[in-house]
Amino acid sequence: MKRSTVGIKDVAEQAGVSLGTVSNVLNRPATVAEPTRRRVLAVIERLGYVRSETARQLRAGRSRMLALLVLDLANPFFAELARGAQQAAREAGLAVMVCTSAGDPSQEAAYLGMFAEQRVRGVLITPTDATRDHLRALRSRGISFVVADRAWSGAEACSVSVDDVAGGRLAVRHLLASGHRRIAYVSGSPHLAQSRDRHQGALDAFDEARVARHSLTVLESRRFDVASGREAGARLLAAADRPTAVFCANDLLALGVLQTLFAAGIRVPDDIALVGYDDIEFAAGAAVPLTSVRQPSFRIGRTAAELLIEETAGRPGAHEHREIVFQPELVVRTSSLGARAGG
Repeated sequence: MKRSTVGIKDVAEQAGVSLGTVSNVLNRPATVAEPTRRRVLAVIERLGYVRSETARQLRAGRSRMLALLVLDLANPFFAELARGAQQAAREAGLAVMVCTSAGDPSQEAAYLGMFAEQRVRGVLITPTDATRDHLRALRSRGISFVVADRAWSGAEACSVSVDDVAGGRLAVRHLLASGHRRIAYVSGSPHLAQSRDRHQGALDAFDEARVARHSLTVLESRRFDVASGREAGARLLAAADRPTAVFCANDLLALGVLQTLFAAGIRVPDDIALVGYDDIEFAAGAAVPLTSVRQPSFRIGRTAAELLIEETAGRPGAHEHREIVFQPELVVRTSSLGARAGG
């Protein structure tokens, strides 16, 4: 008998017991006499029977699968966030299906539709759709969600995020305090809230220091990746009035900028100071250790998963949505400690 064709009826027939007895062995073994339980388990082993988790979930009316949809799994920040979510899920006896939207609202909508079809227990998401329509549609289908790495005000859902305005302010305040006045901000995709909030923080730092905002040059990038950072670095090198410092919206962008500057013989930090964001593991190990704004990525993922598990485990209406905002931390390393500043 082939493994894929074996069902619970086959086990019952071979063991000479009822379907209910096999079900009890699988789900409530303490209710079955020891000799009978051993006989059923031996048949299960011999036939290679594997019970259908999907069927079990349909009978129970509750899935043991959470879905996690992030912007880019190639980004170590999101990989660490996923690790935190998986740890919380594992402790609760659940699993996590991890997917990436690649920052594309259409891909996001497609995945959310698939999650609804699969009847997942709930969804953790870093959304791309600023209108919130995709998530409202998910909620209308009875599936709970928690927003991770994005503030989500209102009573629709829980959210876990970092104060990115404060993070941008920390980064640029540090550069201004070092004497830099011509500073560039390399953003990620401008339609993402993270890019806009970190930009706003940079502007706030200029206002605090009473430095004209036009001294901040903004270089928009399509993505939060190393390749986009290299492209931004090339634009910096071509600038007529080259900035003396650069703040990047994440560490991958900063590492790309660093590669371009290094290849051109530009010294970091002596010629150009550099600050990133996220404090991924590679930041400290870069050719020039990278100053970065640290986010608690693991903690964000774990906390978001805990909130989703709490919401989906309780009685309907018993859960109270919360907006949790962590504070970032500036980690100063060699890349921003150059002797030359000002101008």
